[in-house]
Amino acid sequence: MSLIDRIRGSRARTLRWTIVTSAPKGEAGEQWGDTWFARDLADALQRAGQQVKVVSRAGANSEKRADDDVVLVLRGLRAVEPPADRSSVWMLWVLSHPELVTEHEMRGYDAVFAASTSWLGPGDVDVMPLLQATAHGRFHPGAAPPDSGAPVLFVGSTRGEFRPAVRGALRSSRADELVVYGVGWEEFLSEDRIAGEFVSNDSLPAAYAGAGIVLNDHHRDMAQAGFLSNRLFDAVASGARVLSDRAVGLEEVFGSSVVMFTDEDDLVRLLERPVDEVFPDRVERLAQARRVAQEHSFDARAAVLINRAQQTRQQVRR
Repeated sequence: MSLIDRIRGSRARTLRWTIVTSAPKGEAGEQWGDTWFARDLADALQRAGQQVKVVSRAGANSEKRADDDVVLVLRGLRAVEPPADRSSVWMLWVLSHPELVTEHEMRGYDAVFAASTSWLGPGDVDVMPLLQATAHGRFHPGAAPPDSGAPVLFVGSTRGEFRPAVRGALRSSRADELVVYGVGWEEFLSEDRIAGEFVSNDSLPAAYAGAGIVLNDHHRDMAQAGFLSNRLFDAVASGARVLSDRAVGLEEVFGSSVVMFTDEDDLVRLLERPVDEVFPDRVERLAQARRVAQEHSFDARAAVLINRAQQTRQQVRR
């Protein structure tokens, strides 16, 4: 019996959870991927019988947190300091920007997870690997007919730089097929090359499933530390052909379902070759999509989190 099945069949009492995102509150936070990640995780926890709410970073230290059994902080750009005097379990899940996380910060939590199989963090704090995930109920190959959408797709902000995946694609013979969504691209691209600043969460599964090729790249620090982009999990679960820069642990997690480029010149060469020579066929991509949906779902992640929260609460009571 899997951990998910054990959690669902457990008679352990329902816990009250708050998930704290790194996104700002209000309308601005609605465009952050962190917000949707948190909501997908909340849905999975609720399916496992938990009570869950999601708050922005502004709500992290509200007095209401005293009523929670578990507070899970999704670490992004800013640190959240748990209260020293608390009765609830506080857990940290480092999803991005590991270079900003300090030993002092991690020691303030009862449990620490990282979206990497290789990052150990500063100091000797115990860090449990817990990769990002996909909402397989939405991201699946049936979300759109194959090759019915953008021939070459990139969805993501600039992060303040001309990202290698986009810059390389524009150097290729497929430049006119590139469709870009994201914030900040007007600094680097002409207006006619930008499809929009935002793809709604409801539309994103079809965008990936219908794309000819989905492009991905990582922040250099995250690639070196093995923090794999959430885009990879969603795109592979959608049955897409995926091109990504190299990152530590990527091949071990995704195998042949993600084709990696070493630099922009390599990306250009891959884009200019026939897709059937570069990517796995449809049958193999569907098999990989099923595997990712099973092994890397939010339900799988929720089971791990619940198990750790229950263990930690028992240890505190002793």
